[in-house]
Amino acid sequence: MSRYLRKKNFSRCWRKKVKSKVYFTSEISLASIEKIAAMPEFVQTFRPRNFAALKIHFGEENNRGYIRPEFVRPLVNKIKEIGAYPFLTDTNTIYIGKRADAYHHLLVAAEHGFSLENCGCPIIIADGLRGNAAVEVTINKKHFARVLIANSLYAADSLLVLTHFKGHEISGFGGAIKNIGMGAGTRAGKYAMHDKLHPNLNLEKCSGCGECIKWCSGRALTLVNKVIHLNPEKCNGCGECILSCPQKVFVIPWDDSTKNVQEKMVEYAYGALQNKPAFFINFLNHLTKFCDCYATKEPPLLADIGIVWGQDIVAVDRASIDLVNKKFGQDFARYNWPEIDWQVQLDYAQQLGLGSQEYQLIEL
Repeated sequence: MSRYLRKKNFSRCWRKKVKSKVYFTSEISLASIEKIAAMPEFVQTFRPRNFAALKIHFGEENNRGYIRPEFVRPLVNKIKEIGAYPFLTDTNTIYIGKRADAYHHLLVAAEHGFSLENCGCPIIIADGLRGNAAVEVTINKKHFARVLIANSLYAADSLLVLTHFKGHEISGFGGAIKNIGMGAGTRAGKYAMHDKLHPNLNLEKCSGCGECIKWCSGRALTLVNKVIHLNPEKCNGCGECILSCPQKVFVIPWDDSTKNVQEKMVEYAYGALQNKPAFFINFLNHLTKFCDCYATKEPPLLADIGIVWGQDIVAVDRASIDLVNKKFGQDFARYNWPEIDWQVQLDYAQQLGLGSQEYQLIEL
């Protein structure tokens, strides 16, 4: 829950131990989206003549895990009916791909069906052409005194966070906290969150193919006598080498690094949610091991579950992972990433006052 909403009602609920309301439907359809848009909690997030940012992931090229554009349209229509000015938005990536700058980012979005005609509103890449349009927000937390929030996200009057829930190689799972935390940061902000997350190398496996070099955004990799060499001073921790290497030479360092990245991500979410009301919708479908940033068509690991939504970002993510674990029959994130303690992001977000892991699940 954003600080804006927390000031109004969350602190009172916390003292009285009132559980946050989280809503769920097993039907992923336009009818379900229309019901969400009609709810008072959704409507009160937006105001006439205010700019409403719809934070979404447009999907990397060849990836199919993104939310379908047709599900965006009913939400946009309702926001426009209220009199607000909605726009779809995301930020540029730090890795080499088709979303590393606004020009190519918009082309990928169009290829995936995100257009004015299909969605009913324009797209604005929040951190500008090269990913450096930022507002410095003071938070004074454990890892950061200030965070670099993408300009258009900060400037928006209200926020709708639309998230495809999935596994994640650094945080165990990627939900709304990951979406707005990592996704609200500029390129410099993302570098800061990934700082010191350098992969370990098993050089005995290296074939010297050089595939990883093509994807290294920090230009940290070179071939020396047909064996890969990593310059840690240039490595920005983007993780592209881990997925691109066919020989599995690169390994995530399973130590405090992933814990720190999760906490940094939460601090960025805190900074992004400081000055506006927000609403969160998680789509529990096409549930994969990896996140949607990779240019691969990854198969889902279990059947679609439904949609989870509410005003409390922590409760929405907590309910989402609980539902996924129940459907999967065991801890989904731990099964895929046994070394990652995904609880870190939820505990730290609750500690910072972003919301509560105690929730009341209301099925519609």
